[in-house]
Amino acid sequence: MSKTGDDNRAYAAAHFGMELDGTKQIGMFRSVEGGGVKADVMTYHHSINKESGYGRYRQLGRPKFDDIKLQVGMSMSQPFYEWLRDFFDGKPTRKNGAILAGDFQYKERARRNFSNAMIKELTFPKLEGQDKNPAYMNVALAVEDVQYQPGTGDDLAEAGDQNAQRLWTACNFRLSLDNFEGTRRCTKIDPFTIKQNIIEYHAGGFKTTQKLPTVVEFPNIVFYIPEADGEPFIKHMQKRVGFGSSGNGEVRDPNAIHGQIDVFDTDEKKNVVFTLEFYGADVVSVTPDKSDADSNEAKMVKVEIYTEKMTFNYPVLELE
Repeated sequence: MSKTGDDNRAYAAAHFGMELDGTKQIGMFRSVEGGGVKADVMTYHHSINKESGYGRYRQLGRPKFDDIKLQVGMSMSQPFYEWLRDFFDGKPTRKNGAILAGDFQYKERARRNFSNAMIKELTFPKLEGQDKNPAYMNVALAVEDVQYQPGTGDDLAEAGDQNAQRLWTACNFRLSLDNFEGTRRCTKIDPFTIKQNIIEYHAGGFKTTQKLPTVVEFPNIVFYIPEADGEPFIKHMQKRVGFGSSGNGEVRDPNAIHGQIDVFDTDEKKNVVFTLEFYGADVVSVTPDKSDADSNEAKMVKVEIYTEKMTFNYPVLELE
């Protein structure tokens, strides 16, 4: 629905905003999809007779609501990043809110109200030293109910500053690992996704399906460093896994690796925009890049590590 007052003209949705728990100025994001509603068709069969024919009729079952998928950056506000922090900490925080769609004049033309939303997935984008484009995170929300309503005509420009997104570009980052100096010349980090599987619970007396959280799953992190910095990772794997002449390896390292990814803004001072810390990490693989006699590029090594836990640290939250 996109009617605002008596104006029901078609429009191009150019700006999107979000409300959470009654707070309107949550921020603006790049794109939104999902949030649709559908229902299964149930078919019932009766005995065949002359009056009823084949004795079959149909009706709609319970409504189902698709996940809402957002592409967000640094133009959101504090309540949203607090929600992200709770997700990393394994806290299944539920939120009620709305997705707002505005026209080119930032006037709200339509809204999708949602209830009992939980963060289901967060995909961290690729970071690369040569990529100067803005970076965005993909966030998937599992919702229990969605309602479509006309827009209020309010000004979405007050919801957030889209210029703030330019603070985060894919080339401004730093990876650091305990006891591994080679990560200071990391050139790229592959995208990765943190997931929380959602269980659907069908309870009597409820029209919609209840959605319950499960454990948060943290992925492996893959990054690339010059081959000249890869030797410490090879030696670490020899010690931990036990190949070559290094014995049988250690079952578990009592001093598991701690590390973090710092993201900086575009200012000359290189202020930290946010930090992802990970704990209980260890090296899974070290893979040298393909060797080519005709290549003029520096020889790289791909390193993969697993993690047991991650935390999201946003500077504004740390000041509380």
